[in-house]
Amino acid sequence: MRSLAHKLVEDIWNLIIQKSDEEVSDLLRKPTRLLFDAASCGNVEFLVILIRSYPDLIWKVDRRNRSLFHIAAINRHESIFNIIYELGAIKDLIASYREEATNNTLLHLVASLPPHDRLHIVSGAALQMQREILWFKAVKKIVPRSYIKSKNKEGELAQDIFTNGHKELRKEGEKWMKDTATSCMLVATLIATVVFAAAFTVPGGNNEESGLPILQKKKWFNIFILSDAVALCSSSTSIVIFLSILTSRYAEDDFLVSLPSRLMLGLLALFVSIIAMVIAFCATLFLIYDRRLAWNLAFIISLASITAFSFALLHVQLWFDTLRSAYWSKFLFQHRKHRLH
Repeated sequence: MRSLAHKLVEDIWNLIIQKSDEEVSDLLRKPTRLLFDAASCGNVEFLVILIRSYPDLIWKVDRRNRSLFHIAAINRHESIFNIIYELGAIKDLIASYREEATNNTLLHLVASLPPHDRLHIVSGAALQMQREILWFKAVKKIVPRSYIKSKNKEGELAQDIFTNGHKELRKEGEKWMKDTATSCMLVATLIATVVFAAAFTVPGGNNEESGLPILQKKKWFNIFILSDAVALCSSSTSIVIFLSILTSRYAEDDFLVSLPSRLMLGLLALFVSIIAMVIAFCATLFLIYDRRLAWNLAFIISLASITAFSFALLHVQLWFDTLRSAYWSKFLFQHRKHRLH
């Protein structure tokens, strides 16, 4: 679908450039300001085609002296902003543009909150805060070093604008993370309690003379012991991880990797403990009832697995979101491919 849209845009543009240079320039300049409209909407395919045909468009600025990369940063379109890495030394000049009226640098602009719809492309206030910090740090790397301590006409540093503007989002992120960790830790604690008790009350009981489990020679007994141990270890691990989330400082940098990584690992450990607990439950049934349940093995396993599948189904999106935020987001801002050549 994306390639078809790209082909359509390319065909339309090929028809447009058959007009005279004056007509094309007039179309780009007014009345809709195609370049900046495309940057604002995130239409990277259209912008790439425009810049390929008219490379000088990268120097164009709007009425407030903002380039298309300034507009892309304000609206959080990383696919467009990443084009700046293809420009070599030119990017340093473009990144130095300031708003004429406010003296805001590119860093000042990205320090403010984005439009509501762009902020919520990531689920959860904590992951939204993480994405905002990534943007701020990415822009800080490409603006002139002197701009980091530069003030606008209001006497504000970009860092001050970012900290003050994201204060509420950081509080919401902290609350969201703590609420999630508290709920998950409660489940992990219940699992740890159950499987810990099960380890000392083995199915079938113990031999009065030797003190050893009566059913220890059966294959299902080994499965029970192994799965019970895995459930106890993984649930205990998830408790420790979720506890570390609750006791975190919640500084800005904690939202970058530390908190998303802990949440992802905590959810993974909790999921493993649920699966292991279900396996231990099934093993217990087959140890006690043995042949009487053999005919219905598949049904019992399927029924017992509903818990694990329900947890996975309800939390898989959150888990992948935290995985992307913790590890894949580091590749969000980089030179991926030569789209302009």
